[in-house]
Amino acid sequence: MSAIFLSASVPLVNRGNYHETANPFLIQCAVRELVISVIRQHKIVWGGHPAITPMIWSICEDLNIDYSEAVVLYQSKFFQDRFPEENQRFHNVVLTDAVPTDMSASLLLMREQMLSRQDLVAAVFIGGMDGVEAEYDLFIRFHPQAKVLPVAAPGGAALELAKRLGQVDETELHDVDFARLFHSHLSAITSDGRTD
Repeated sequence: MSAIFLSASVPLVNRGNYHETANPFLIQCAVRELVISVIRQHKIVWGGHPAITPMIWSICEDLNIDYSEAVVLYQSKFFQDRFPEENQRFHNVVLTDAVPTDMSASLLLMREQMLSRQDLVAAVFIGGMDGVEAEYDLFIRFHPQAKVLPVAAPGGAALELAKRLGQVDETELHDVDFARLFHSHLSAITSDGRTD
């Protein structure tokens, strides 16, 4: 089964200015619609984030989805003492090594292992902070032909990425029909990454 990479987080006030455009409710709605739209066709791969992991667990529970078949959660051992309790419910967590006393290097190692997966056929970016930008740069390095979809309406780093890529106009800034957005951009992607 092919996989779609999700890069998402709810921006924090003390981490840059991403929070100024971010709408946490819309971030949650967009993540939910992404999972509902693609979970039966593609696995979802993401790097553990304390705001996103509980969302995905809850959505999988609501949909009665077998986690081991539907999602892959990556987590750096650097954060082992801070994992959300929902991590324990996912039996397919990929733990990557920590670089002692170096959070940035630990995150880079995790992201490189996660984004070099050969089964990734697309990436979706929702909300987020500087990690979204770092994950975008790595994703296109490993998968230059894959579909990239920054979701603008929830704001945050994904909005900045959409602007940077020229993928946003005034209507998309306010378009919260995430089900239609994901259907139109992701439903035709085949398991080998081609678009039918």
